Amino acid sequence: MQVIIKKTNLKKATNLMTIGLFVVGVLVVGSSLLTNNVSSPALRGEFGNAYSNVVNDSGEVVEVGIRAYEDEVEIVNGYKTKVWSYNGEIPGPEIRINLGDTLKVNFTNNLPDETTIHWHGVRVPNAMDGVPGVNQEPIAPGDSFVYEFTPKDAGTFWFHPHVRGAEQVERGLFGTLIVEDKISKEYSQDVVWILDDIRMTDTYQIDPNFVTGGDLMHDGRWGNVITVNGTINEQLEVRPGERIRLRLVNTSNGRVYLPSFGSLDSKIIAVDGMYVKEAFDLDNFEIAPGNRVDLDIKIPKDSSGKTFKVYDYYTRNNYQLAEIIVTGSTIETPDFDYPVNINIPDWTDAINNDVDISFKLNTFSGNGGMGMMGGINWAINNEVFPDNSDYILKYNEVNILEYKNESFRLHPMHLHGQFFKVISRNGVASNENYFRDTVLVHPNETVRVAIVPLDKGEWAHHCHILEHAESGMMNTIVVK
Repeated sequence: MQVIIKKTNLKKATNLMTIGLFVVGVLVVGSSLLTNNVSSPALRGEFGNAYSNVVNDSGEVVEVGIRAYEDEVEIVNGYKTKVWSYNGEIPGPEIRINLGDTLKVNFTNNLPDETTIHWHGVRVPNAMDGVPGVNQEPIAPGDSFVYEFTPKDAGTFWFHPHVRGAEQVERGLFGTLIVEDKISKEYSQDVVWILDDIRMTDTYQIDPNFVTGGDLMHDGRWGNVITVNGTINEQLEVRPGERIRLRLVNTSNGRVYLPSFGSLDSKIIAVDGMYVKEAFDLDNFEIAPGNRVDLDIKIPKDSSGKTFKVYDYYTRNNYQLAEIIVTGSTIETPDFDYPVNINIPDWTDAINNDVDISFKLNTFSGNGGMGMMGGINWAINNEVFPDNSDYILKYNEVNILEYKNESFRLHPMHLHGQFFKVISRNGVASNENYFRDTVLVHPNETVRVAIVPLDKGEWAHHCHILEHAESGMMNTIVVK
């Protein structure tokens, strides 16, 4: 549900981006740069303008009101579940704006806890990123805050708290931000599916035990009730011949999804909000916490009366996520090329470059390995947030980052404010022809990524299994 208070037009000269309201001064204390590797100019040239650093301001301002408060919703039929919500909805508002519009969110915190909003995947001014201890003070109960920014990219994004996220997201605080471009209007339907799981008690209440030792020792909190858009077994009605843009968003604390649409023609056209270089089949694509995947789905013209079931095959227990029900008269399938980004660099040669920064994903041994609630403290380079080093990325140059997972657990690593491209896994060149903001690093796996940072400031960098991040697997990266 989109909630818009008002939409106005302002002259570009009054855009907050241009009058310095969001200028961020960065003071780096004790920063660490692990190597002095010089990025190849050829690699930077290959990047070209794969994505823009320019805000093409339309002059339109979309103003939205969001209030966080305690509420009750019906997730399981016949039962009321106590939740924390944005505007009384689980999931929260689906905000849609056009590329070039400025979004102004008037946020009020009526929770019994302090909170913030982080705009996951959106390249926002650093002061709008919503991370306490990095670029924003927590918003106290009863207080308000105005988030205002002009997204640089069209795509599928989402928002959630960055204060005790393992609890606040699990209680229901998440929503989506869809930044539309012209191609969005060409589809028969443009639909968002939010994938989530909830750990419920026998009375269908959210289990109040958060960040437990078991969660920390494993892959975070996995729920026993899986929902799509806050419901069990979501249903989408379509007509024969329709062409659907389906945006999948994983808001779970720790669960990874491996969705299958059976015989439906399902092509991935975007990952983490950014168009791919060439559309490809969904088969065996893991959607980790924080990831988004946009699908281009063509409904067969001869399928009237059929129901296509959508399953998750990641675990041994195959869960039905949703149904696509074909009904009504046949329409002519919209005919246009897959939307792609042909400017994505290949960067094959980059796998032989020196690594600029290496991140060892491990547990903190400074206190004998024991941490929160008798569990473990997850760490990056044996440091836990906020007692961590800052790492410097070189602005507008190719930087090579390496993740070495020294554990037997999953770690979806998420970098705020930037996109990167996976170039190798365990020394083997990757065939990923797309950018990401979150990469799933498997147990004992080494992943290298290449990145051209275009957004200056101090940015959070963490595991998006929220329990791992909360126990310390987070640090900060400075682009300067």
